[in-house]
Order: sequence, then structure tokens, then C-alpha cells
Amino acid sequence: MTHWTASDIPDQTGRTAIVTGANSGLGLVTATELARHGAHVILAVRRPACGEAAADGIRAEVPGARLQVHTLDVASLASVRTFSAIIAAEFEAIDLLINNAGAENLAGRHSTVDGFEFHLGTNMLGHFALTGLLLDTVARGHGPRIVSLSSITHKGAHLDFDDLQWEKRFNANRAYGASKLATTTFGIELDRRLRAIGSPILSTIAHPGLSRSNFIDSAWKDRGAAAQMMGRIFSAVATQPTEQGALNQLHAATAPGVRSGDFYGPSGSGERKGNVARVETSKEAKEPTVGKHLWSAAEKLTGVTYL
Repeated sequence: MTHWTASDIPDQTGRTAIVTGANSGLGLVTATELARHGAHVILAVRRPACGEAAADGIRAEVPGARLQVHTLDVASLASVRTFSAIIAAEFEAIDLLINNAGAENLAGRHSTVDGFEFHLGTNMLGHFALTGLLLDTVARGHGPRIVSLSSITHKGAHLDFDDLQWEKRFNANRAYGASKLATTTFGIELDRRLRAIGSPILSTIAHPGLSRSNFIDSAWKDRGAAAQMMGRIFSAVATQPTEQGALNQLHAATAPGVRSGDFYGPSGSGERKGNVARVETSKEAKEPTVGKHLWSAAEKLTGVTYL
């Protein structure tokens, strides 16, 4: 793929986009670039004050940006339902749904308010429910797309359906990787099901490589001074700017020629850095029986059924 930059984003005027976790990191870059190219962007954030501060920052950089801030905590099914109801009532159609919000490498096992393991609940189950509740609204969009945010860590992960919630043997790194495998598998299974009914929605997936986002800091914050220093050194040497990492999800959301089911990530060694490229998911992520099993589990856990 040729070197793709934010300047290659097509005009988004007339399009409405939802970006979850839009107040910082990859989500903030994504929201900023969509606004810069004319989209009406809904910043779906857990803390309204942080969302308003992010919106002010975007407006300072993009005068005239069309923005709204709405409260959404994807780790809470009640919040997901409230947000979805508000959006469905206010908007006839949504063109882009970018499922960006997430949690990474929490020290110790934590649960969401609904009792889900926090990585799985935040990274996959909340977005699964959100997607289902907004599916009809997105289907009425113009050239609608749903983007799921993956990670290179999914390639070394495995979904254990006998312990999906990590109640038996919790490990933060493995739980995070498994949650991103679940997210990736969801994006692929969503594509299968959308194609089966002839839906106009494209389901695409992207990962940022190793990017200097707030996730890098949060992954080390509870691990002592020495570990935090190692994290800062690692970030400086091994990662790429957040702006570069965000290009993968921006490409998946906006570029012409993108196909439903496509997966985008950096082109460099190990997909850690580099230009946007079409890359491969793990074998497990695209296994139809895994996708079907995960979908069934997600419907049972969230109570949201669709497709």
C-alpha cells in the first residue's frame, strides 16, 4: 500500500461519526482528523468534563469543528443502553461507528459494574452491545462502516470459553490479549453476519501497532518506579507517535477501496510501526466456529441479541 496519511482522508462533510474513548490517545486523534475533514463527530466519553476539554482542544485546532460530547462508559451496559437510546432518538442515521475505547493491562483482576472481567467487558462486550443497539441507525447511514480496534497482542492470544472471564488463572497481559482477540473475532464475525443479510454496513478492523498513547502509561502506572522507568524507555525506543498509529483506524473508517472484513495495521517489522497496510489476523480470529461461539457467549452475557 502507498504511504497513506491524514491528508488522504476523503471529505467527510455530511457524515456523522461516533468515536468511543475520544477524549485522549488514538480516539482523540481520530476524532480530530474526522472533524478536520468535515464530519460531525460525537465524542462518546466516560467523563463529560474530559470530553468537553477534548472538544475545546479540537475546536482550537479545527475552527468550526462540528462536535458533540455524550457520556458513554462501555464498561457499563446501563450506560451503553442510555447512550444508544439518546443517539437513536436524536439521529436518523450514523455513518461511522468507531469502537475505540478500551482498557489495557490492569494490575490484578477487576470487574465491570456488570461483573465482567474488565478487559473483556470494556474492550469487547460493551462494544458488542453498543453495535447491536445502534445497528439499525448505522444501517441507514451513507456508506456506513463499523470499525473495531484490535491489537497485535491478539495474535498470541487464545479464547478459553471455559474461563472467558479469567476467574481461574488471571494474568493481566494474557487477559488483555484475549480481549483483543475477542474484539478482532467480533469484527470478523460481524462482517460474516452483515454479508449474510446483504447489509450495506462494512465491518472493518484495525490495530495501531505500538503507539505512544495513554494506554502505554496506564499499562505501567501500578507497577512501581523501576517498572515505570522501563515503560518510559520502552515507549521512547519501540513505539511510534499516536498520530501514526491512529491512521490505521482512520483508513479503515474512511479510505475508498476498503472491503468489509479488512484488517489494517502498520507495515513494519512485527507490525509495531510503519505505514498503513492490510495485514492478517490470527488463525483463531477468523475461525468461523470461534466467531459463532463468541457471538453466542456475548449475546448471553450482555442480553443484546442481533443478526
